[in-house]
Amino acid sequence: MSMTGFSGQTDDIARPLPSVVDAAQTLLQSVRGRFGAIEHPRLFWLSLFAGGLLTLIGIRFLIVPESAAFTFGVGTSQSGSELHHIIGVRDIWLGALAVLFVLLREWRALAAWFLLAAGVCFYDAGIVFNSTANLWAIAFHCGSGVFCWKVGRACLKKH
Repeated sequence: MSMTGFSGQTDDIARPLPSVVDAAQTLLQSVRGRFGAIEHPRLFWLSLFAGGLLTLIGIRFLIVPESAAFTFGVGTSQSGSELHHIIGVRDIWLGALAVLFVLLREWRALAAWFLLAAGVCFYDAGIVFNSTANLWAIAFHCGSGVFCWKVGRACLKKH
């Protein structure tokens, strides 16, 4: 809705707030403008999500190590949170590395990252099974392993 002011110019008074869709389109245009067109959008966003999620998990291990350890089935340490901080830092830099590979469109490097990550996820599931036997955490790690394997294979097929 527009109104004409005293100067004769039109002012937008009832301009709607930007929606989530508008924000996503703006982000996509920014990424396209900076890094070129996204050749494989589904693979791009899945990979970006996985790297971002791993980074957030790492941050959680640094901020609330006991809660994160319980959620992901890691046993509590008698000597403090050193192990949890190691896990947190590992997850942050590996997640950031995945995000970097996505933004630089390094599909072969991203394929290697995901395929190696699949092995780590399954190994983590084995560790959880032997330490806490938390079924939800085991399922999360196994599901993450399958996800990483599939995305890694898809990255290999793209390049």
